[in-house]
Amino acid sequence: MDQKMKNSEFHKFFIDELKDLYWAEKALVKELPKMQKAATSKELAKGFEKHTAETEEHIATLEKVFESIGEKASAVKCEAMAGILEEGKSIIEDTKSDTLTRDAGLILAAQKAEHYEIATYGTLRTFAKHMGHTEAEKLLSQTLENEKATDVTLTKLAESFINEGAAEE
Repeated sequence: MDQKMKNSEFHKFFIDELKDLYWAEKALVKELPKMQKAATSKELAKGFEKHTAETEEHIATLEKVFESIGEKASAVKCEAMAGILEEGKSIIEDTKSDTLTRDAGLILAAQKAEHYEIATYGTLRTFAKHMGHTEAEKLLSQTLENEKATDVTLTKLAESFINEGAAEE
């Protein structure tokens, strides 16, 4: 990467957004086990367990992204994810334990986080492409596809029995 690109506003913005996303993933990995514990159905609890492991991989992948562009990985508080996670905590507080209504709410909270991540990874991948950060683009693309798959899994779980069961409670 040439010095002009490294000093450009676009590149600095890209790095700032990577720091934001890094914080978001690190915060999410702390909250997912709490969501797992709050889940009523075994299927959803297993899904959160898997998602926690995947999020740990996403953190490691973001560290590789930083390294690929010659930057040190660092996190800056992501207000958007902080708000989404706070809302997730409220859902747990506002629903009764051992109900499918709580599971439906947990899926809602998880999908809000997923959609934020999908939007961010997708945009940052495109930024990386336009700046010629080939390795970063590849890594961000891999995580983006994983985030999309998680979102589909959550939808299938909700539609398989959780939403219907919640509606009958």
